Amino acid sequence: GKGFASKYIKFGERVMVKYADEIIVLSESAKEYFKETYNRETVIIHNGIDKPTHKEADIITEKFGLEKDGYISVVSRLTAEKGIHYLIDAYNKIKTGKKLVIAGDTSDTDDYVKMLKEKAAGNPNIIFTGFISGDTLSELYSNAYINVLPSDLEGMSLCLLESLAYRNVLLCSDIPENTAVAEQKAVYFQKGNVDDLAEKLQHLCDDPALVEKLREGVDEFILNKYSWQDVAESTRKLYEK
Repeated sequence: GKGFASKYIKFGERVMVKYADEIIVLSESAKEYFKETYNRETVIIHNGIDKPTHKEADIITEKFGLEKDGYISVVSRLTAEKGIHYLIDAYNKIKTGKKLVIAGDTSDTDDYVKMLKEKAAGNPNIIFTGFISGDTLSELYSNAYINVLPSDLEGMSLCLLESLAYRNVLLCSDIPENTAVAEQKAVYFQKGNVDDLAEKLQHLCDDPALVEKLREGVDEFILNKYSWQDVAESTRKLYEK
């Protein structure tokens, strides 16, 4: 049963903490967890990222009616700390022909997802794709006008890495987990502030030349900062130690 599984994971954690020479974690929050729970120091080696292949809009046009630069997207788990509710509220305040695409698993039993769908009701330009992966996800990233990451809480966001690796302009909340990773290569809004988010969204929607300019070099920046080669190198050094 489920209880057994989580007990077993905890048991595995305790064994690892006791016997492992070094423990690798992916984020600051995981590091804190091991420190607080087991008083154990760990080493952060972040997620790496590979250079993605850009794909023309094909599946996403057929399935969701999306075209290059015709939409703002968010790729995320649909849970409260991801802040999707702010994004829908902000989007409903602005004037734009661009659609809002929310890519993430939409289980119908989930109260938060129900609430999101209620907020979006009456606006046919808000599209929930459900969970997507593979080529569909690749097309979504490749053709977005901008990506938004409105979370209140993040670890090391893969969406953030992928957005920038695909040369997307990223508008994200100004939480330390985001600013530490994207530095000055993203546009930030004040966490949880719908008006600020709406203002930045409107500004980006109205100024395609700015968006083009902001795209420049973000892919090289993130691929250099978080290349898998560096990750492998850090890991190898740790093993040699």
